[in-house]
This record gives sequence, C-alpha cells and structure tokens, in this order.
Amino acid sequence: MLTFFTTAKPFRGHQAIIQRNALKSWTLLHPQVEVVLFGDEEGARETCRLLGIRHEMHVERNAHGTKRLDYLFRKAQEIAHHDLLCYINCDIILMADFSAAVDCVRAAHSQFLMVGRRWDIEIDEALAFDNPDWEMQLRVFVKREAKQRTAEWIDYFVFPRGLYRAPFPSFVVGRVFWDNWLVWKALDANYPVVDASRAVAAIHQNHDYGYHPLGRAGVFHGVESGRNYELAGGWRHLRTIADATEVLRAGRLTPNRMRHLATAKLYLRQGGRFLQHSLWEPVWFLILGLMRPLRHRVGLRARSAKPALGNQP
Repeated sequence: MLTFFTTAKPFRGHQAIIQRNALKSWTLLHPQVEVVLFGDEEGARETCRLLGIRHEMHVERNAHGTKRLDYLFRKAQEIAHHDLLCYINCDIILMADFSAAVDCVRAAHSQFLMVGRRWDIEIDEALAFDNPDWEMQLRVFVKREAKQRTAEWIDYFVFPRGLYRAPFPSFVVGRVFWDNWLVWKALDANYPVVDASRAVAAIHQNHDYGYHPLGRAGVFHGVESGRNYELAGGWRHLRTIADATEVLRAGRLTPNRMRHLATAKLYLRQGGRFLQHSLWEPVWFLILGLMRPLRHRVGLRARSAKPALGNQP
C-alpha cells in the first residue's frame, strides 16, 4: 500500500479546516494507508490523535525556522511502513481515482514518479465524510466551480522508497522551486515520470499566504525561494508536469509526445534571457558609445541600460 507524508501549518481557523479535510480524505483511500504528519505546529498532536494518523514532531529547520524538505524525505523513507510513498501538500483532497491511478502506474513500473495538476476551489467548512455520497457531491462541485492549474503547480509526488537519495539539497517547504527540482531529479535518473492529471482530481483548497510575513510575495519571491533556486542549480534543473515521459488517461499509459516541446520552450525562454543579458547589453553600450558625439551635440546624456531580470512590472 502507500505511505503519505506531509507537514502542516498551525491548525487555526480556515487552515485547520482545510488541512483536516485533506488528511481525512487520505485515510479513507484504503484501510492500510499510512499517513505521517511531521511538525509540532499548534493543533498537530490533537489532529493526529483525532484522525488516527502517525505524528512525527521533530523536523529540521533552516536559520529562519522554516522546515527542510531534505529531512522530510530522508526520514519518511526511513520510517515508512510501505515501500511506496507520497509527499503531498497538506491542503490537497484526494478521492478514489487517486488509488486507481497509483495501482495502474505501479503495475506498469517498479520505479517511477507520479505527479499531476491540481484543481483550485474555495472550501470553507469541514466536509461531511460520513455521508456515503461525499465524493460524488464534491466532484459535482469541482466540475462546476474549480479551476485546473497549469503544469507548473505540483502538489503530490508518488515514488518508491529510495528514489530520492542523498545528496538532496536542503530546500525549505512553503517556498518555490523544490517541486520542479523533484521532477528534474527523477528524469535525470531516467525514471519514468507519469502525468496523472487526466486521471486524478487532486483538489486544492484555496487559502491565503498569511503564514509568511510578506504574504504571497514572500513565498514566491523572497530570500528563501531564491536560496531554493540556487540549491536546485538554476533553471536547467527545474521541470514541470509537462515534462513527464508518460501520460495516464482512461487507465492506460501512453508516451507524452509533447514533453520535448515543454523542454524546448524552457530552453528558448531561458536562452533568450541569457542572450538579452549577455549579448544585448554590451551591444547597446557600444551603440551608445558610437553615438556619444551626436548626443552631446543635441544635449542628450547617455542613460544606462538595465537588463530585464524576471518579470519586470
């Protein structure tokens, strides 16, 4: 069977509702499923006791107090009761189609990584899991209200024990880039990477970014995200779900014939930035130098050219 492992934010207010929804949904996938929650956040102990899941209080953290992903992956692979594991963000609701997808991929491959796109939706209350029709009602709600994210948003990773070995960069969770590195690492090791987006409705419960002092900007563009990018080794070591080698649809695995296009787009985009920074800037200054006499005659002053870094407003 499968061992889920995750870490959570403090169980307060809306975060408590959506995190308990997620954790409970995983426990219902199979009687033998194992769920491991790492961390000593407020309400974690009580939630684990309530849901009957395993609680590992200790987590290694960086100098800012943010939890380290390398510790979570190393420890989970050491203690898991099952040889198949899934790291998943603690706001994702899963249903029976997830188990069916895992079974299908595992029947085809002994070594693999399974990922998939998520569906964003607003959920403000505890789900009625005691209602035998809760899945059907949720699917209707998702079909009517949810929005599926693009391939860059990756919230679950199913893999066999031992796939992610040391050296493992000391990424921190709750920031960006580590998820893209996980996909790249599996591809670099020549493991099949399966896109289960068409087979699995992974439901992300929307939330704010109040857990970071700078909000959303701090999560996506802060110092720790920059450090994650450096630890990953830059854009060459970052991939998305679009880079998967196979696609799961209708119970069948087929080659992802579009994946090379995704890689080509990445290299063209980053290569364009490199050319812009490395080639255009000196050419621009050369033109300015040649035009200096003319500009002086008309009273113009040279203005420095600032290379575009990222998405400038």
